[in-house]
Amino acid sequence: MSDFKAILSNIYQNVSKTNDKGTVATYIPELADIDINNFGIHLRTVNGQHYGIGDFNKPFSIQSISKVLALSKAMELVGESIWKRVDVEPSGNPFNHLSLLEIENGIPRNPLINSGAIVIADILVSSLKNPKQDFLNYVRDITGDTTINFNEDVAYSEKITGFKNYAAANLLKSFNNLNNPVEEVLDFYFHQCSIEMSCEQLTNVFFFLANKGNCLLNKARLTKTQAKRINAIMLTCGFYDEAGEFAFEVGLPGKSGVGGGIVALLPDYFVITTWAPGLNKKGNSKLGMLTLEAFTTKTKLSVF
Repeated sequence: MSDFKAILSNIYQNVSKTNDKGTVATYIPELADIDINNFGIHLRTVNGQHYGIGDFNKPFSIQSISKVLALSKAMELVGESIWKRVDVEPSGNPFNHLSLLEIENGIPRNPLINSGAIVIADILVSSLKNPKQDFLNYVRDITGDTTINFNEDVAYSEKITGFKNYAAANLLKSFNNLNNPVEEVLDFYFHQCSIEMSCEQLTNVFFFLANKGNCLLNKARLTKTQAKRINAIMLTCGFYDEAGEFAFEVGLPGKSGVGGGIVALLPDYFVITTWAPGLNKKGNSKLGMLTLEAFTTKTKLSVF
């Protein structure tokens, strides 16, 4: 059994000394003012241990990490029919790249790039009675945590600057892969990405993907097979054009967001979340990547 508390403390102290902390995302104005020195880590094991260090209880905008939760809700609602509208292949491109979408006739490469997530958002808008509130309630219900909420300022900030997302949605619409009005789907999508959580809350929410589809409250959220499929997509597609590097260096299914968060997990064992808002050139948290590489190196715990 690894001494997780000591390992996390050692990694936190070492990584905190890194001089180049990356660059805070500025293309979403509400994220530009976040203090780059924020840094937190939280770990929860399937058998009940949990440890946090640093700013692990400060809420932040989870951004693209929300795509995994939207996908899990869509799989719960419509099952395998999702894969008629979105593929499961790595894109090898940045998260907002559009060229492949046109070449491949409006079928996004995977549900964790923006175009794929917009298709998933369309499915949820079609399937939920009150899409935004129902999705928020779903996220809250996974852990029984009613404090989780949208950040309306971030959602608005994304709406007024999300030109590539409007382009992607209109391109999807032109290929008949969007059933609802573009504005309605993107309003949902921008709110989905604006959800705020702390490292601890994210660890708790993602627990079901490490626990065969059963959440922290011991309720079945997905089948074992569905949880396996989402973990596979996170491993191959969770870090855009740095997914191969993350698999190579860290060796865990995971998902990043431009708010600086990263969630990673080892099925049947643990979930770990890091937050450090400075990003590398690929749009992933610089200190988060260093932390998770050090964690799997020290513990020798990975899917490989």
